[in-house]
Amino acid sequence: MNNTIHVKNQEMINAFLLFFVIHTIQVGVGIHGFQRVIYQDAKQDAWISVLLVGIATHIIAIIMIKTLEIYGSNDLYGIHQDIFGKWFGNFLNLLYVLYCSTAFFSVLRNYIEVVQTWVFPNLSTWFISATLLLIVIYAFTGGLRVIVGISFFSFVLSIWLLPMLVYPLQFTSARSLLPIMETDIIGILKGAQSMTFTIAGFEILNVIYPFIKDKNKVQKHVHFGLLATTIIYLSVILVSITYFSPEQLNKSIWATLTLFSIVQFPFIERFEYIAVCFWMLVILPNLCLYLWAAYRGSIRLVKVNSTKFIWLFSVVIFMLSISIETRTQINAVNTYFSKVGFYVIFVYPILIYLLAIMKKKYRTRKEQKI
Repeated sequence: MNNTIHVKNQEMINAFLLFFVIHTIQVGVGIHGFQRVIYQDAKQDAWISVLLVGIATHIIAIIMIKTLEIYGSNDLYGIHQDIFGKWFGNFLNLLYVLYCSTAFFSVLRNYIEVVQTWVFPNLSTWFISATLLLIVIYAFTGGLRVIVGISFFSFVLSIWLLPMLVYPLQFTSARSLLPIMETDIIGILKGAQSMTFTIAGFEILNVIYPFIKDKNKVQKHVHFGLLATTIIYLSVILVSITYFSPEQLNKSIWATLTLFSIVQFPFIERFEYIAVCFWMLVILPNLCLYLWAAYRGSIRLVKVNSTKFIWLFSVVIFMLSISIETRTQINAVNTYFSKVGFYVIFVYPILIYLLAIMKKKYRTRKEQKI
């Protein structure tokens, strides 16, 4: 292939770091309130939906890796160009760049809303947006290795938040989970589909794969990352179903933050304030990785250096973030992204894999004839 990526050794990362990359990009603003959207479809069987979508991510990850292995050292953007040709391949690349950009915007705007709702109601959208974008710009200019380092520290420094969910356990009732499988399979599957916005992110593998040193270990570390994410979401949904009443769960936009709000210490009265502020460290890898993926696609389309790209990208995102203000508008963006994301994450990789196999067989037969 003419468009194979040649990565310098100093730009590559070890495979074990994929655990942190995959896990941190999946756990972001979605975990604040994913319970309500799933519960509306699957009721007390929502935990089954979470389990199913967790299994689905492992299956899709296997398919993604098999596709990438066919091409050796190339990303999805190069695979598009090889399978579909220059023009249509670049059109698909443009759509994928837009997808990554929309994901970036969704994470940023949702976090701004959470900050304004829970901690600083009078703080302007433009101020929070500009502050976050400047932090992301600084991280992005350090390159992929810096972004991966942020993912590592985001995981290590935020892992202490999870045990805080043990506190609400004293007020839970396991009977809320019964009867099991009362919801029909359609409802459970709809619940799993509604989880797309929350579980999205592991598709970054399509772009980061050429930058992995020991590619034979990719499979293992990706699945460890996905497993860790599934365990966390499963734990949160089980605590939520057994803690909240059905009416409360249907109305709670940010059920996880509500769970944090009952955590009390003698020296801290409003623990959720700390959780929301600390969450900036959690969403930072989300933003940096989606931005980096969008940049990798953009340089396949036009000749642009990283400095020009990051400033242009940031201005556009900043303008969008201040133009979308209401909960209805933000929810519409989330819903739209979730619907599109479902096909991008869970359907498209299967199609690409089948086409890559056909292309490989065609190329092999052609070479044998020669």
